[in-house]
Amino acid sequence: MPPSMISDPREQGRVRILVADKFSDDAIEQLSTAGHEVDYRPELTTAALGSAAADRDVLVVRSTLVTAPVLEAAHQLRLVVRAGAGTNTIDLRAAAANSVTVCNTPGRNAVAVAELVMGLIIAIDRKIPDNVADLRAGLWNKTRYAAARGLQGRSLGIVGFGEIGTEVAKRAAAFGMAVHTVDRSGRSERALEYMARLDVTTVRNLEELFSAVDVISLHVPSVAGTTGMIGKELLAYVQPGTIIINTSRGELVDEAALLEVIDEKDLRIGTDVYRNEPSVADSAFVSAFAQHPRVYGTHHIGASTEQAQQAVADEVVAIITAFAAGAVRNQVIG
Repeated sequence: MPPSMISDPREQGRVRILVADKFSDDAIEQLSTAGHEVDYRPELTTAALGSAAADRDVLVVRSTLVTAPVLEAAHQLRLVVRAGAGTNTIDLRAAAANSVTVCNTPGRNAVAVAELVMGLIIAIDRKIPDNVADLRAGLWNKTRYAAARGLQGRSLGIVGFGEIGTEVAKRAAAFGMAVHTVDRSGRSERALEYMARLDVTTVRNLEELFSAVDVISLHVPSVAGTTGMIGKELLAYVQPGTIIINTSRGELVDEAALLEVIDEKDLRIGTDVYRNEPSVADSAFVSAFAQHPRVYGTHHIGASTEQAQQAVADEVVAIITAFAAGAVRNQVIG
């Protein structure tokens, strides 16, 4: 049946939902109690997603890819909700072509990601993982680990002063770090308010930012203008001894270019994301970048605290509730 002939499920005030990733039990119960039909299948892969969503009105995903074939096969689908901020895993053009609205939950995981950023900075500065590894190997090496620069008085450059960047700035300032970012128009009133409150220094461009700070933290989406942005050109401006943190998207970093200068410039990298990282939770992962001794990596867990997941789940419920009532909340335009 063509999409134009399918009655809008919102006329009945209830929708049929497929949740294709791990999701809050409490949120599922809320949706069911509201009269919606919820099919919870977190084991689904992209290959099986199209047929599984064929008779669903709403699809909820976290990391599962929603491709053009999926959207074309899911004839009744009207809404895809990304339980998170980034929508690079969803084919937005195909969604628009198939009259499917895409919504996300921006800012709901900001605190969790900011906490991980600070954890990585501290872990690198104090070499905490190396301390632990030596102790577990039966080694006492206080001379090596007693040397640390500390965060007080250090400078942090934030690339992307949105919800997450703001939360990082608040925490960095509490550690006595001087916060810098690139000056640009169109910032939200909230961001401008925090920039003024935290005495954030603005510079003209990324080149100036990268040459002026001790720590760089990335908080921009993976789009055409940011893919590979940390490459040979910008790395030339990075000062020796700089710490680079990426909890955003692996595609932002040209890993090969970074590996070429990482030893020469005495760089240390804290990263939660990688190019070509596994799409499943438990898998082998061989990466020259991830396994480099100067790279302190985590397993794409930035938004994985209980607090963040509940906040995201609450927003997903709010989006679906609005949709069932005929409204759109947090729509993403491709």
